[in-house]
Amino acid sequence: MERGPALLEPGQWVRHPQQPDWGDGQVQSVVGSRVTVNFEHAGKVLINARLVALVPLVP
Repeated sequence: MERGPALLEPGQWVRHPQQPDWGDGQVQSVVGSRVTVNFEHAGKVLINARLVALVPLVP
């Protein structure tokens, strides 16, 4: 099942639901369904938001 991109914006903090060891990540950019996130323990990762529902963190 394909998922639509969540309402994400640069600067927002998220977690990858299948990669908890990556730690928290800050959204760097959102272009269509492509979301670049800088994770604490994995560095910059390009995520296809149609396939992965990133979990927004509440401040």
